Amino acid sequence: MEDRWDNAVAGTLETPLDECVYGSRLIGSDPALVLHGGGNTSVKAPFTDITGSTSEALFVKGSGWDLATIEPQGFAPLALPRLRDLLALDSLSDPDMMRELMSASFDPGAPAPSVESLLHAFLPHPAVLHSHADAIVSLTNVGDPGEHIYEIFGDSVVVIPYVMPGFDLARAVAASWADQVNSGTVGMVLANHGLFTFGESTREAYTRHHELISRAECWLDDNAPLPGPPSTALPDLDTMALASLRRDISHAAGYPMLLCRHCDQTSTRFVQRPDLEGLASRGPLTPDHVIRTKRVPMVGRDVAAYTTAYEDYFRQHEHRGHTDLTMLDPAPRVVVDPELGVLTAGRTIAAADIAFDIYEHTMPALERVEDGLDGYRALGAGDIFDVEYWDLEQAKLRLAGPPAQLAGMVAVVTGAASGIGRACAAELLARGCAVGGMDIDPTVTTTFDHAAWLGMAVDVADPEAQASAVDGVVGRFGGLDIVVIAAGIFGTSAPISDLDADDYRAVQTVNVDSVVNLLHTTHPFLVRSSVGGRVSIIGSKNVAAPGRGALSYSASKAALAQVARVAALEWANDGIRVNTVHPDAVFDTGLWNDDLLRERADNYGLSVDEYKTRNLLATEVTSAGVAKVAVELCSDTFSATTGAQIPIDGGNERVV
Repeated sequence: MEDRWDNAVAGTLETPLDECVYGSRLIGSDPALVLHGGGNTSVKAPFTDITGSTSEALFVKGSGWDLATIEPQGFAPLALPRLRDLLALDSLSDPDMMRELMSASFDPGAPAPSVESLLHAFLPHPAVLHSHADAIVSLTNVGDPGEHIYEIFGDSVVVIPYVMPGFDLARAVAASWADQVNSGTVGMVLANHGLFTFGESTREAYTRHHELISRAECWLDDNAPLPGPPSTALPDLDTMALASLRRDISHAAGYPMLLCRHCDQTSTRFVQRPDLEGLASRGPLTPDHVIRTKRVPMVGRDVAAYTTAYEDYFRQHEHRGHTDLTMLDPAPRVVVDPELGVLTAGRTIAAADIAFDIYEHTMPALERVEDGLDGYRALGAGDIFDVEYWDLEQAKLRLAGPPAQLAGMVAVVTGAASGIGRACAAELLARGCAVGGMDIDPTVTTTFDHAAWLGMAVDVADPEAQASAVDGVVGRFGGLDIVVIAAGIFGTSAPISDLDADDYRAVQTVNVDSVVNLLHTTHPFLVRSSVGGRVSIIGSKNVAAPGRGALSYSASKAALAQVARVAALEWANDGIRVNTVHPDAVFDTGLWNDDLLRERADNYGLSVDEYKTRNLLATEVTSAGVAKVAVELCSDTFSATTGAQIPIDGGNERVV
C-alpha cells in the first residue's frame, strides 16, 4: 500500500471531520482497498448546533457515498451516548437498528448512516478507518482465518470470525474485545470482511492502515506470489457466439443486458487455468461483492444450467430470510470462458464495469491463495445468501432509481458525428442505450465523452470497414439491438441534362448501397437480440416530393424507402421492426451550407428565411426533433409498428 498522506495538505485542514474526509478519500481512491461503496470511516468529535450548544457525536460515513469522493456532508452526525445505549441491548433487528440510528442523527438532512455505525461507536478511539483490502480478505479466505493473520501481525490486531455486519457484529466485537486487546493493539481484522485501524487522529489511523496492509502484501508476495503471464493468447473473438450468449443471459434476466469482454493478461491467465471450474465456483472475496457479481460466476456458456443452479440455491436458503423473499433474477453477472475470456453483464455499462472491477481483484486473490497457501475457501453459501438478500444491501442498488428506457440495449448509428446522426446518438445515450457510432469524420471517436459510446471513423461506402465496425460494437457491448441509419450525402445539385455520372453514382453508393450492406451485416446480430431488432432509417421528404436539380438525392432516398419496405417484409418473422422517418428542411446538418440554401430557395422563388419555414405549421424542424421520433420508433411504444413511413416536415402541401 502506498502511503499517500501529504502533510502539507493535511496541515490546511481545520477540523477532525476535515481530516477524516481527507483520509477517507485516500483510502477510497485505492481500488486495492475499497471498491464501489465498500468500507467506511468515522471520527468522534463535538457537534455544535444552531444555538451554539455542543454534544458528543460520531461522524460516520453515510450510505450511498463513495469514499473516493466523499464530502463533509457525506457523514451522518450521530449522538454518541445514544449509540452506546443501543449497544447495551440484547438484540436489535436491522430495520429497528437503522430506525434508531436515523433518530440519533443531529441532522435530519444527513444521509442514512453506515450499517456499521454501532461498531464505530464501540471502538474506543476518536478516529476509525475500515477497508476491504485485497491483501486482508485474501488471508482470511483459507481454512483457518486466524493462522496467517497471527503469523503476520502477532497480537497487534484483534481477530473476529465472520459475523454479518450490523448489530450482531458490533456485539461480537464487544464480547471479544477485552480478551484480545492490549497496549499494542492498532487494528482489527474481520474474517472475510476487512481491516479496521484506529487512533487518536485520522492521520494515526491511516498510518496504521498503511503499515498493516503493507506488511500483509509483502508476506503474500513472499509466500503466495502471483502466477506469471498467460501461456497463450485467447482465440479470435467469435462475435456470433458472443451475441448468442448475451441473448441467453438477457432472457434469463428478463431484460436486455450489456455483455462486456475482457481479455487482459489477468483475465486470460485465469480462464486458462485447468482448475477453472472448481476455483471460480468457490465464492467471493467478501460477501458484499455478491450484490454486484452474484455468488459465483458462470463457467462456460450454459446459461440454462446456471439459472437452474441459482434457483436451487435460492430454494435451499430462502428460509433464512426474516420476511418472504422474492428471488432476484438468476442471470450471471460474471462469465469465465476459456475462449471468450472474462465477460461481465449489466443493465448499464457502469454496472458491467463495476462487476469487472470487483472480479479483476478477485482473480489474483483466488490464484495466490489457491496455489500458495492451503487453498481458497470462501464463506458458505448461506452466509453469502444472507447478504445478497439483505434489504440493507439491496437498498444501495435501489438508490440509483429505475433503469432508463433503453437500458441494456446496444445501437449502431451511421453519420454519428454531426446533424441528425449525432442527434440520434445523443438521444439513444440519454435513454440508456450503449451506442457505436460510425462516421467518415475522424472526430466521431470523441463526439461524446460517455462510457457507453464507441466512436469509429468509418467510410460507410467500404463494406469491409463497415462490417469490421459492427464487429467492434458487438465485441465491446456484447450484441446489437438497434440500427439507426443517418449517414447520407446530397451530391451536386444539377438538372438531369447536366448530371455528372460519377457524382450520381457516389450518392447512390453512400445513400443506398452502404445501407444494403449494413442491413446484410447486422441482420444476424439483430436476430440474436433478446428484445427483437429495431431499425430506424432517416429518409427524406424528397421521396414523396422531389426537388428540381436533386435527382441524385431524390432517387437515392426513394430507393432507400423501398429497401426499408422490403426489409420490413422479410424480417417480420425474425421479430425485427424496420421503420423510416422522412424529414424536411432540417438545416442543422452537414448536407446544408449557405450556398446550397440560397440555391434551393431560389428554385422556389423564396428568401432563405421563407424557405426554412415553408411548412404548414410554420415551425422549425431540427435534428434533435427528428432524432426523438427516430429513436422513439425503436422503443416499446412502437412494438406493433413496422414498415411505417413517417413525415417530420411541419406539414408539406406536396406530401399531405
